[in-house]
Amino acid sequence: MMEFNVDVDASGLMCPLPLLRLKKALMSINSGEVIRIIATDPAAHLDFGVYIEQAGHALVYSSKQTDTHVFYIQKK
Repeated sequence: MMEFNVDVDASGLMCPLPLLRLKKALMSINSGEVIRIIATDPAAHLDFGVYIEQAGHALVYSSKQTDTHVFYIQKK
């Protein structure tokens, strides 16, 4: 399991709520720290991908297990 600083569970939430939870969590951490976010929204990987690229953060790791996506995002 990867190390992370903040854990966000956005399970059961649909767009735009998982993205809003991610943005709020990113505001609470320092540069270089990592957020683990769990989402069940099928479009989460698209929403997160676009936002991360535009904001300049890094997707460290992602995986999909059945209907659950897990993302590790590092704040830049």
